[in-house]
Amino acid sequence: MKKIFALMLAVLLVVSFAACGSGGGKKDDGTYEIALVTDVGNIDDKSFNEGAWNGVKAFAEANKKSYNYYRPSEDSTAARIETIGTAIEKGAKVVVCPGYLFEEAVYEVQDIYPDVKFLLLDGEPHTADYSVYNTAANTHNILYKEEQAGFFAGYAAVMDGYRKLGFTGGMAVPAVIRYGYGFVQGADAAAQVLGLAKGDVSIKYWYAGGFAPTDEIKVKASGWYTDGTEIVFSCGGGIYLSVVAAAEEAANAKVIGVDVDQAGESALIVTSAMKELATSVQLSLEALYGNNMEWPADYAGTTAILGAAEDCVGLPTAADSWRFNTFTVEEYQVLFDMVKSGEMPISNATDVAPATTIVTVDYQE
Repeated sequence: MKKIFALMLAVLLVVSFAACGSGGGKKDDGTYEIALVTDVGNIDDKSFNEGAWNGVKAFAEANKKSYNYYRPSEDSTAARIETIGTAIEKGAKVVVCPGYLFEEAVYEVQDIYPDVKFLLLDGEPHTADYSVYNTAANTHNILYKEEQAGFFAGYAAVMDGYRKLGFTGGMAVPAVIRYGYGFVQGADAAAQVLGLAKGDVSIKYWYAGGFAPTDEIKVKASGWYTDGTEIVFSCGGGIYLSVVAAAEEAANAKVIGVDVDQAGESALIVTSAMKELATSVQLSLEALYGNNMEWPADYAGTTAILGAAEDCVGLPTAADSWRFNTFTVEEYQVLFDMVKSGEMPISNATDVAPATTIVTVDYQE
């Protein structure tokens, strides 16, 4: 009977949190000033939602602002628009939207709610058919130099001794492509530094067609590991769960995480190609609140592209997260500074695969 009651309680909790989460303290009138609307997951997804939420939470608590998160009832633009409306009805003056899935929704709501400020991460507002892009003055967008984060991961892996690599992307959208192509460039750069011969380093490369964990992804990763792949860069939402599951069943198999530090999810995750989502959100909210709740001129209706120069991409360097055997944090910092200064150029092109000198890449359908 206790088990049945616990199960019923869990179901009720899930239902109750489908539209509204549990965030910071309410104002005296029961409203929340800063809102985050999740995409298809929750704030504990170890990915985009969680990283953005940590930024909201840190800023709000440091500045004594009320905050909350809201979860759409389904994965659709209509549901996201509805949930944004709910957040605004509950007092939101600022709505943080984490991920490109919000592009169409923000395109619509920024004009419906001109007095509300929107922060869109990893995207720019546009129509469903991509024919019209428009960022209103009450919206600020942030894109990232994923190619730099991917570069760091590929470079570090090869410098640490990995020779057979894999890249599994969720979908072939620009951000994921930049991660992947950066990964290829980083691996090739490290192979050149080490003086390796052409073909000494190889990468199997594949897009899964979605960001959720699936048996297909696990089977693909398992096949790679069986074929000798030593480490796979799992790039996109929950697909890391499938790649980690495959690695757990293979011998000496490792994984690279993405977006946030995913080291806590598995001992097999050697590093993560990160976007400093929390830092990005805090910087933007500080600019907004420091300008009397108006986006400054260089934020209003604009898109910032953040990378190493802003300390907004990189690898985690905490002792518990740094799991390389020979490549050191000090060596990584030298590389990071080279990228930050522009001394180490990295292509952000997504229309053509990067040329390589040493690495061979098997692009799979």
